[in-house]
Amino acid sequence: MTNKLASRLISAASAAAVIALTSHGALAQKVYDTGASDTEIKLGNIEAYSGPASAYGVIGKTEDAYFKMVNDAGGVNGRKINFVSYDDAYSPPKTVEQTRKLIESDEVFLIFNALGTPTQSAVQKYQNTKKVPQLFVATGASKWNDPKDFPWTMGFQPSYRVEARIFAKYVLKNKPGAKVAVFYQNDDFGKDYVAGIKDIFGDQASKLIIAEESYETSEPSIDSHIVKLKDTGADVFINISTPKFAAQAIKKMAEIGWKPMHLMTDVSISIGAVMKPAGFEASEGVLSAGYLKDASDPQWKNDEGMKKFLAFADKYMPGSNIADANMVYGYAAAQTMIQVLKQSGDTLTRENVMKQAASLKNFAPDTLVPGITITTSPTDFAPVEQLKMMQFKNGQWELFGDIISAETGG
Repeated sequence: MTNKLASRLISAASAAAVIALTSHGALAQKVYDTGASDTEIKLGNIEAYSGPASAYGVIGKTEDAYFKMVNDAGGVNGRKINFVSYDDAYSPPKTVEQTRKLIESDEVFLIFNALGTPTQSAVQKYQNTKKVPQLFVATGASKWNDPKDFPWTMGFQPSYRVEARIFAKYVLKNKPGAKVAVFYQNDDFGKDYVAGIKDIFGDQASKLIIAEESYETSEPSIDSHIVKLKDTGADVFINISTPKFAAQAIKKMAEIGWKPMHLMTDVSISIGAVMKPAGFEASEGVLSAGYLKDASDPQWKNDEGMKKFLAFADKYMPGSNIADANMVYGYAAAQTMIQVLKQSGDTLTRENVMKQAASLKNFAPDTLVPGITITTSPTDFAPVEQLKMMQFKNGQWELFGDIISAETGG
């Protein structure tokens, strides 16, 4: 009896140990921070659905539709996305208010692809202090790539500085000995660009750049600046201006017969807002750079990624304007967010999500130009650092040449 009792006690103890180990294993397998659970992941977002930047509201609407598609397919590792998106009307005080609401009241897991440089700058320190990811910020400022000082902030699209470096590389390769006139908006956007050009020109900058001219957004017309720059004899014009002024520049250049190599920021590549008002004839030959496919361009009709995007748009955003670049952008950002959550597995902590966001390797969203991929590292928080040159011809943008990387090589 004693032996049997002892045997039973040992068996019971072993079983208890197995249960304890199993329970411990189950607990170790699933780790959650605020906003994540067995059933859902709550993502916050702030968008300009109203106000001066309301055209960008399409981004938030596309992301919402994308996450609905993901949820309909079973979610991410069995968890549904709960997407909470608020309007800040592109007003920094409102951004602060809405961000606090998302983090402190809604208790979101992270804030994804919130829009705008001035608006997101207003909450960057707050989110980093709170250690809530400010992930894939929707602005082109280079300041989001600062993992040392702001480890909880990461941008998404190519920064202005990245694009400027690519323009500078193109100039060096295609017009050695160029006489460059740089025309820029006198703010962080313009200065980021000038810095990127000088990153690549390096010691040659003072020789290559023969004129630097800035303008204020309060100026009604920039015609006098264009006349002044023509008189310098520059044969390359780098145009870092927002749509209204970009259209004025193209128009004035045609009027005075100035035909340098014209490189223009992709901020102003809208055919409807810039090229058409400036005149298609005047716009012919203007250069820029891109990374997103144009869903309205027939060249992508047999592209597998574009087929997926169009099927998504047809089912989840019927009647939408697929020619709006904000749609393909929102789709790419949402697809990248889902990839990061997939990589995070059952360790849904804010720290792990930032770790996974900083470990993307050659990820290719459906709506990026073939060959352009997303790669990040713990020291590189700039997801897209490649672009392809394009030229305005016969009323549309045509991509050409090889993909150019923004790396300085230094």
